[in-house]
Parts: sequence; structure tokens; C-alpha cells
Amino acid sequence: MCGIVGYIGRRDAVGIALKGLKRLEYRGYDSAGIASCDAKGVVFLEKSPGKIASLERKLKHIPPSILAIGHTRWATHGEPNFENAHPHADCKNEIFIAHNGIIENHETIRAALTQEGHSFRSRTDSEVVAHLVERERASASTLEEAVTRALSYVEGTFGLAVISAREPKKLIGARRGSPLLVGLGKKEYLLASDAAAIIGRTRRVIYLDDNEMAVFTPSSKKIFTLAHSPSGAHKEIEKDVRTIDWTVEDSQKEGFGSFMEKEIFEAPLVIENALRGHVLAKAGEVKFGGLDMMRDRLSQTNRVIFVGCGTSHYASLVGKYFFETFARLPAEAVLASEFRYQPPVMDGKTAVFAISQSGETADTLEAVREAKRKGALTLGIVNVVGSSIAREVQAGVYNHAGPEIAVASTKAFISQLCVLALSAIYFGRLRKTLAALEASAVLSELLSYPARARRLLTDARSDVDRAAEAYHKVDHFFFLGRRYNWPVALEGALKLKEISYIHAEGYAAGEMKHGPLALVNAGFPAFMVIPRDSVYEKTVSNIQELKARGAKIIALATEGDDAIAKLADHVIRIPKLREELSPILSVIPLQLFAHRAAVLRGCDVDRPRNLAKSVTVE
Repeated sequence: MCGIVGYIGRRDAVGIALKGLKRLEYRGYDSAGIASCDAKGVVFLEKSPGKIASLERKLKHIPPSILAIGHTRWATHGEPNFENAHPHADCKNEIFIAHNGIIENHETIRAALTQEGHSFRSRTDSEVVAHLVERERASASTLEEAVTRALSYVEGTFGLAVISAREPKKLIGARRGSPLLVGLGKKEYLLASDAAAIIGRTRRVIYLDDNEMAVFTPSSKKIFTLAHSPSGAHKEIEKDVRTIDWTVEDSQKEGFGSFMEKEIFEAPLVIENALRGHVLAKAGEVKFGGLDMMRDRLSQTNRVIFVGCGTSHYASLVGKYFFETFARLPAEAVLASEFRYQPPVMDGKTAVFAISQSGETADTLEAVREAKRKGALTLGIVNVVGSSIAREVQAGVYNHAGPEIAVASTKAFISQLCVLALSAIYFGRLRKTLAALEASAVLSELLSYPARARRLLTDARSDVDRAAEAYHKVDHFFFLGRRYNWPVALEGALKLKEISYIHAEGYAAGEMKHGPLALVNAGFPAFMVIPRDSVYEKTVSNIQELKARGAKIIALATEGDDAIAKLADHVIRIPKLREELSPILSVIPLQLFAHRAAVLRGCDVDRPRNLAKSVTVE
């Protein structure tokens, strides 16, 4: 995710901001920038796409200053280039902002401000904030008044740093839905989106809550509530000062034992980000700017093919079910590594979805090129803006999971499933194969999943840990599921293999009697994904087959299913979910199980042996 650093005090503001940005590099970014202001109100701005080292070379000519804001950007709106990099300025180059989050109504604000005579330099949603502050500053008595009035027009999320040439000894920060904290030094103050950026200077911090604003001068700090309307007043409040007691590396993990664990626990936020701005639940519609420009051709699509590798392939298998259920479109999931050697039959009415976390997966990229040669429409679901696959496909959707540090994909898989579900509903409504009322019901349930994910992560933890304690020393494992949760079983097995080095196999549960059952003996563990769904009774029969041969059963079951406890040795509960959407949440306990087993075995869960995060060779 994007990073913010701000400084005001007695020391080299630019150097401190630069050092803070370097400490946020682990988060992933594609451009960086710093704006500083000297005592006379002269502002210096430098930005650069690419690595911070490129920005650092540009900063050498900037004179000393006591005020600066810096930003590392992971592109969402607009490609990674100089214009789209932060900080952004107003028309007069007087007000500068660095922003994390998404301004959902940026198009409406941009249109209104353009009509008023404002001129925009970038394609980002963030720049509208600078111009809003500019407009409000014309009648406001202070910069903080202008900021709070401007933000009352904003819908969406923000972590924000603001400086102005008119008030060269003032730094402002504001938060709604995107982390921002205040560092308290000796006659100096810092703003940051992550504690890692400031630990080198101070361990005393104040965490801003949503709808709060901090105002600093070199000798003072004040924290206010944000006004809810342009005419509203902001109220000064007192906040507790806390002490950071962890290292830079620990702060990057935000208290979790590993990046993988942190990323699993980011699932609720990931789901929110995947849905944000796309869902019109009452109307039963999905809004996808990245696909809307291809509506005419999409409406003619009569077949969908998904290509991906590893975890992305398992997301494709779920996507096949989504599209056949909601869009009534024939769909096929093909391993990208096999695609170009035996490509399916394709024509101009075939849509090929390339799914990749990094957007650089070599096999998937080659599959896209092969599909284009065959005349198919190529679409992408990727997590990295400006990546090779994003550039090669004709249209697509970013899943906005944020950077994944751990090699084993967890939150990106969940966000891929969300985007695939939305895409299937989009196609269904476009083709008029999905009624608005049904689409509305599906979308309404999806909107409840962030809260359900938070509860699941809390409620399932102890049961998962007990199961991992019981079986982390085994050599072999089965993961079994049916229908929508068959790919979840495959993904659960892959996660256990990747990070614990336990040999695990995922199967469609009905396939057990066709060979794999020969491997089962007394004590053999099987993880059964068995929610209360249309194939529940069939999966119960598979459990009985395993139990008859002495297998040990871990059951992932729906809350309230008391009967399953009579068959299983361990039960992990998930909420009652709509069957088609259940994989989005049912995979979370499997991720937790793999993580805990690997930790108990002493494995490096973030960097498993022999594996790379982005597979850029065939």
C-alpha cells in the first residue's frame, strides 16, 4: 500500500522524509515524491516514477528546510509516471498534498472543479483534494479550516498530509479509513502511515482515529475532529501518547509474527477494497470502469476461458463456477503453463481472463499473447498497476489487494475471488441472464463479507491452532471438498505444501473412491471442507468412507451443524454463507491452518525454500 511521511521541526526535513520513505519500501510502490517548504514559503517539489533511489538523486539541489511531506505510490488511478506521483499541487502550486486511500466521488468533484476553472495535471483521484483545499482556502481563515471544509465533500478513504506555501510553518494530517499516526520528537513532529517510517526518530506516537485531523507547528500540536459539513466546526480533542516497543521489522509486520499472518488478517480490508466503488447493491449492478469501454464486445461473448498458475489457477476454477452460475456463460479454466502448447479453440467471441497477482507471471503472459494471436478478447485481473499483463490485455480489473510480501499468496487469492464474483455478475447483467433482484441479493451478501471475515478470523483461531498442534508432525495430508469448495481444497493443500513442506493433496471428495482411498490407513489426516450446502450429504458419505478406514477428520463446517461433531475429530466453524460465494471465506481457516502448522515445524513461512514471489521465467 502507499506510504506517507511528513516532518516539521528543527532538522533536515527532506532527509528525514527520504529516510522514512526508504523504510516503507517493503510495502511495494511504483513512484515516489517529496515536497518541502522553506521559511519564506518557497516550495520545492521532486517526484520520480520507479525506485526511491531515482528520487534521491533529484533531491540534492533542494536547500535545507524544516517542513516536508513525502509519499510512495502504488498506482490505483492512473499509470505510474511523474504526473500521477505524489505529492499533488493545486492550480497555484501553493497547496501540496500526499494521499493514501480512494476518493470514491473524485469524478464528480473533478467535473465540478473543472467547471469552476481548476486545471488538473494528473489522472489520479487524489489530486482533487488539493484543488478542494485551494477553493476553500479562498474564504477560510486558516489552512486547517480549509482542509476540514474540503474533506467534508469527500466520499471514500484518506490518510492525508498537507502543507501550504502561505503557512510555511504548518503541517496538517487527516485520517478516514487509512492509517495515519503522529510521532512526537524533541521540538519536532512527524506524520506517517506506518510506524516503520518514524521509529528511527521517536517511539512516542499518537494514533489518529477516523475523522480526526492533526495540526503542527515547530512548537505546537493540536488534534481536532473533522467537521461533517462545510459549515461545521472542528473540535479540539486530547489523545493518549503511546510508546512503540518493537523494531523496524516488527513494526512493518504490525505486531504479527510474519508477513503471511499479517496478510491473512488483512482479508476483511482486502474484501472491502475489492468491492469499493464497484457495487450498486440496490440496483443489482456492478460498475467496472476497466470493462465498460468494451461493453459492446463483451455483450457478444459466448465463452470465457481463465488462465493462471498455482493459486491463480485455483481462483480460475472458482471463477468458472461463478460465470456459469451468474452469467450462464460456458467457462473453462486452463493452466497457463499448458495453454499455448495446446490452446483451446478460440475466436473473436471468446474472452480470455488472465489472472496473476504480480502481473508478471511468464506463462500467463505468454497465454495472453497466444489468445491475442487467435483473435480472442484478452482481459486481466492483476494486483500490480502497470505490470506486463496489465499492459498487454485489452481491458481488465485491478483487484487492489495491496502488496503481498509473503511468497505464499493469501489475501490476493481472496481479492481475486471477489473480483471474479463481481465480473460474473457484471456479465450476467450485461447479457440479461441474471435478474436485477437476484444480483441485488448476491451483492448485498458480498457487502457483509468484510464484517464476517473479521469475526471468522477471531472465532476460528483457537480451533485452527488445536488442529495444527495435533497434525503438524504428519508427512501426508488430504484436503477434500465438492462443487464450489473443491478448488478451496486444492488451495488448502497447496498452502500446506508451500510453507510447511508437508506432502498434501487436494481432491474433489467424490474422487476418493477412484484411487486415493488406497493411501488411507489408521491416523491418516483429511481436511474436509463441508459447509451446509447442496452437496453436504454427499460429502458426509465421503467422511464415513474415510472414518471406516481409520482416518482422522478435520471438518470445516457451518455454524450450527452439530451433527458433524459426531463424525469429525476436529471442527472449525464458518458462518452460514450463500453456497456460490462460500469460497471467499471458507479458504481463510485453511490459510490459518497452513501458517500455524509451518510455524510449529519451524519453517520460514514468508520465504519457503525454492519458491519466488513472482515467477517471471517459464
